[in-house]
Amino acid sequence: MKLLLTSGGVTNPSIREALVALLGKPISESTALCIPTAQYGHPWVGPGVKPWEFISGTSENPMVDLGWKSVGVLELTALPSIDDERWVPLVRETDVLLVAGGDALYLCHWMRESGLADLIPSLRETVWVGLSAGSMVMTPRIGEDFVGWKPPTGDDSTLGIVDFSICPHLAPDGTPGNSMAAAERWAARVGGPAYAMDDQTAITVVDGAVEVVSEGQWRHFPS
Repeated sequence: MKLLLTSGGVTNPSIREALVALLGKPISESTALCIPTAQYGHPWVGPGVKPWEFISGTSENPMVDLGWKSVGVLELTALPSIDDERWVPLVRETDVLLVAGGDALYLCHWMRESGLADLIPSLRETVWVGLSAGSMVMTPRIGEDFVGWKPPTGDDSTLGIVDFSICPHLAPDGTPGNSMAAAERWAARVGGPAYAMDDQTAITVVDGAVEVVSEGQWRHFPS
């Protein structure tokens, strides 16, 4: 799987160009499935109007509204109740998965429960576009600072598809988001390599190669 891990979505031309490069074709020729599941687990987000805004492409985070050939909805909480034959082929045929922000641990839980997590290793050409929690779920752990919904495991571990953690929504002191000082404290506690990035920054991962794409501010914490 090819990863485009964003903080705020496809917010600028550089991130959009990176997405097109991962797809290997124009957005207008690419099919997408959007996954709103993470939103339901976050007390500041859903259920309610926020999932509808994400699905309809009317949110403030550019994802669904980029001009896709087609967009469908993949709701992970529903998948355990239907046969694999009804959704697995759909995922395999789709060019990109657009994954909403919200609660990363809730998303991780339902990725495992639904079987999507087990499917990921076989999706070699699929592009995963994560927004905030949709990016953090691919990391080894999110850090206690971002724990909201408590999973059955009781810890902050996520899928570990990549070997670094992410602090999203980096912002100048006094503005909404996470300050650099807060990110430094988070990185010291999370252990291992990590990135803090603002909403104008994304990380691509292809065959283990990591590249930062940014028109904003970011910082790498080696360990």
